[in-house]
Amino acid sequence: MKEAVHLSTFLYKGRERLRISFRYSYRLKEHVKAFPGAKWDPKLGFWRLDDPGAVAALTAHLRDGGFGVSTQPGPGPGMQKPLRSVPHPMALRFRDYLIARRYGQSTVGVYGAFIEQFLDFLGDTPPEAATNAEAEAFLEYLVLKRRIAISTHRQAIGALKQLAAFLPDSPLNPEGLVRPRRSQKLPSVLGEAEVVRLLQVTRNLKHRAILALMYSCGLRIGELLNLEWRHIDLERRQVWVRSGKGRKDRQVVLADRILPLLENYKATYQPVRFFTEGAPGNRYSPSSIRAFLRRSAKRAGILKHVTPHTLRHSYATHLLEKGVDIRYIQELLGHAKPETTMIYTHVSRRDLLNIRSPLDLIHEPPEAPGRSSSTMRLSGEGLGDKRYI
Repeated sequence: MKEAVHLSTFLYKGRERLRISFRYSYRLKEHVKAFPGAKWDPKLGFWRLDDPGAVAALTAHLRDGGFGVSTQPGPGPGMQKPLRSVPHPMALRFRDYLIARRYGQSTVGVYGAFIEQFLDFLGDTPPEAATNAEAEAFLEYLVLKRRIAISTHRQAIGALKQLAAFLPDSPLNPEGLVRPRRSQKLPSVLGEAEVVRLLQVTRNLKHRAILALMYSCGLRIGELLNLEWRHIDLERRQVWVRSGKGRKDRQVVLADRILPLLENYKATYQPVRFFTEGAPGNRYSPSSIRAFLRRSAKRAGILKHVTPHTLRHSYATHLLEKGVDIRYIQELLGHAKPETTMIYTHVSRRDLLNIRSPLDLIHEPPEAPGRSSSTMRLSGEGLGDKRYI
């Protein structure tokens, strides 16, 4: 008998969320944990997903692991609503359309989930008759009621544009759906001393090898989890990143100083296939990496919000500060567009950082002709004197 997972929606802090209920088993817990965004909430006492629109992708993920899925509320307190038990036939055909055009699994899951919600939103209106007005009303619902982020808003519009291509005779006009501009946020970056301190306080050998490799090669967390030992050449100090983001392969260089660490790690843990494994031959959990990284950052006294991607941002910024050409950094990071890599020129602005603050340039007027002016002091000495701040 398959282990059953119950999926239902519930209201939490004014927003609709997805509840994931199941009888505990280690294998099932690890499989749920591996789904992006799934988190254990100790206050509520169950696993939850903040985006209920990801139910189709989560269902596929669970069934791929051999688990049964029920869309009826599971046991436990709280007001829960059942989910659609049978996917909409149009949504299934739309997913096949995306797969036939070789979209990635993640994109198929996200876009398919949005179209499933849009079809529910339309109600009795046939999808072939959907107009831009109904698409805009759906987007308003997502923004105002579901309070989705800008990045999720952009994904929803991308899904609707693909639906318009899937239904060429419908009144939907893709050009009339305008994506909101991305937030222009600068990435958080660690200093070189902070990276060293982070690695020093990470006592577990496997954890230290993971963090060191991610920083040394600028890897995304998904690239690290999919990395196999046959793609690591310790003698030539090379790592082949296969099918990275956008299904692109690239080659990166290993640091000399990481080689003894990797050799020690390989001899100690003897991974079968992947660079880092949970059970032998199986990928490691991304949530485990995030968890021990948070602990190491706290132990190192780093107050910044540190994620696995922070190590990638730090890698790129430190290369730029060492004078490496931006085009080479783009190649090492696997960016398709140079504009993506140019964000690091805003983080590492050596010319701006060399400018002195006007607070450092303020001088007191000379007391007497021929005498040099004294620099303003901000220390406690002389605070009783009105000449000092």
